[in-house]
Amino acid sequence: MGELDCCPAGSQAKVHVSVPPLVEVMRGKPVTLDCTPLENPDHFVLEWFLTDRSGTRHRLASVEQQGSQLQGTVHDFRGRSPPYQLDSQGRLVLPQAQVGDERDYVCVLRAGAAGTTEATAKLRVFAIPETTEVIPNRGTLSVMEELAQEIATCSSRNGNPAPRITWYRNGQLLDVPMEVNSEGYMTSRTVREASGLQSLTSTLYLRPRKLDREASFHCAAHYSLPLGNQGRLDSSPFHLTLHYPTEHVRFWVGSPSTTEGWVREGDSIQLLCQGDGSPSPEYTFFRLQDKQEKVLTINLEGNLTLVGVNRSQSGTYGCRVEDYDAAEEVQLTKTLELRVAYLDPLELSTGEELSVLLNSSRTAVNCSARGLPAPTLRWTKDSVPLGDGPTLSLSPVTFDSAGTYVCEASMSTVPFLSRVRSFKLLVQGSPELRAEEMEPKAEGGWTEGDEVRLTCSARGHPEPELTWSQLGGRPAEPVLGGQGWVSSSLTLKVTSALGREGVTCEASNPHGRVSHVFHFGTGEQCGKGPGFSPGEGRIGYSEGGGRGRRGGVASRGRRRPEVPKGA
Repeated sequence: MGELDCCPAGSQAKVHVSVPPLVEVMRGKPVTLDCTPLENPDHFVLEWFLTDRSGTRHRLASVEQQGSQLQGTVHDFRGRSPPYQLDSQGRLVLPQAQVGDERDYVCVLRAGAAGTTEATAKLRVFAIPETTEVIPNRGTLSVMEELAQEIATCSSRNGNPAPRITWYRNGQLLDVPMEVNSEGYMTSRTVREASGLQSLTSTLYLRPRKLDREASFHCAAHYSLPLGNQGRLDSSPFHLTLHYPTEHVRFWVGSPSTTEGWVREGDSIQLLCQGDGSPSPEYTFFRLQDKQEKVLTINLEGNLTLVGVNRSQSGTYGCRVEDYDAAEEVQLTKTLELRVAYLDPLELSTGEELSVLLNSSRTAVNCSARGLPAPTLRWTKDSVPLGDGPTLSLSPVTFDSAGTYVCEASMSTVPFLSRVRSFKLLVQGSPELRAEEMEPKAEGGWTEGDEVRLTCSARGHPEPELTWSQLGGRPAEPVLGGQGWVSSSLTLKVTSALGREGVTCEASNPHGRVSHVFHFGTGEQCGKGPGFSPGEGRIGYSEGGGRGRRGGVASRGRRRPEVPKGA
C-alpha cells in the first residue's frame, strides 16, 4: 500500500490514493492494477502512466468522474497485444502478463481544488524456465592431470527472473567458487532472449579423483515465484569416464571350484583377473613351467577358460596387468596354484564274483584307489556301512555273508568326485533246510481225506534242488527278502499210507544233501475214519528224536537250521 501527496508549492494536498507498491504475477496470467481514492472528491480525473527505462512517463489511460459514473479511455496501447484495458472501477488491466510488462506504473489523481496526488505500482512478471539440460563431457578425464577439467555444462532456458544453477555430486551440493583455480570452479553466462526471458548457462570444472569413478553428478536450476517462493528443476544424472592407473590386482579361480581351491578333472574352469585401473587394461595370462612364462592368452576381459582340465594342467598360473601408468610400487603380476583333483577307477583284489566255502575264516578283499587329494574308502553292504579303509575282512563266513559288497571312494574337500566298485560274494556249502508244518483243521488230529500243505525252504550255493517223496511238489521259487532261500510246497490228502510212511522233502547240491520227514498222527477219535482201524491211525513220536505232535504232524530231519529273521 502506498500513498503519495502531490500539490503546488506552498499548498498541501487534501486527497490520497491507495496503490499496492508491488504487484507479482505469473507470465500469461491477467493482472489488475488498482488505484483507489481514499477520499470522495466531487470531481476527479485519474490517469495511468507507464515509466520506461529512461524515466519518461507515457500516458496509457485516464478515468474521469461524471456524476456517479466513471468514463474511461485508453490513450496509448504502446504496441501491446492484447491491449491495455480499464475496468468499471477505473483499474488498469493487463491481459496475459508478459515479461515486457515489468515496469513502474504511476497513478495520478487530479481533484481540482482538493489537490493532486500520485502513487507508483511496480509490476514483476515471473516465468518458470524450461527443463534443465546438462551436457556432460563424454571424453575420458585423467585423474593424473593437475588442473581442473571441464566436467559438464548446465542450461536453464527462458525463465524470469534469471534462474540460479547449482551443482551436485552424489546428491551433495558442490561448493565451488567462480574464481578459476586448480581444484574446481564454475562459470556462468546469462542471455536475454528476444522474448525478454532469460537463459542461464553454467559450466563446472573439477580436478577428478579416482573416487569419482562411481559418483553421480547433476545440476539444478533454482527459480523465483510470487510471494517469495522458490522452485527447482533438476537435470538427469550423469557419470564420468575416468582414466586412472591400476593400484590393486586380483587373480582367482572362478566357478566351479571348491572352498579348498580344488577343481575336478574334466570340468571347464575360469581363471579371473581384475585390476582396478580404468579404462580396462590388457591382461596377459601365462603358466610357469621350469621357471619360464608360457603365455596362454592376452585379452581385455580378464578371463581365461580352461576346457576339460586334466591332472597334467595342475601348476602355477599367472596374470599380468599391462598398465604403464601404474606406480612402480604396484604389484601388477599375480600367481596362483591350480590344483586339479582326480580319482581313477577303483581296483579290487577279486573279480566281480568271489566264491568261498561256508565257515571259511580270514577272507579279505582289498580295494585300491589312486587320486588327489587322497580319497577316503568305505565298505557297505545293502547300504549298511561295514567299515572304513581299503581292506574288507569277513570271518567267519556264513550263508548270511553272501551278497553284494560295495567299495566307495570319496573326497571330503571335493564334492561330487567319487567312484564305486562292487563284487558279489558267493558262499559254497551244503544246503540248510527249513520245514514249515501245517496244523490240523480239527483239534483231535488229522482224518483221512484231509488236505494238507507242506512247505520246505532251503539255501546254499550252488542253489539247492528241492525234491519230494510224493508227486505234485511245486518248483522251487526264491523267498521274498529271504537272503538266498528258495521254497517249494506240496499239497496232498492224508491217507493211511502217508500215516505209516510219512512225506520226505530233500535239498541237495554238489556239496551235500539234507532231508526232512513229515509224519502224520491222528487222535484216537479219528481212528473211525475211512481206511483206519482202531489203533492203526495213531503215530506217536517219530524215530530219530524228531519232535512229533500227538494228533498233529510229526517231523524228522537230520538238520533243523534256524532261518534268518524275515526270511
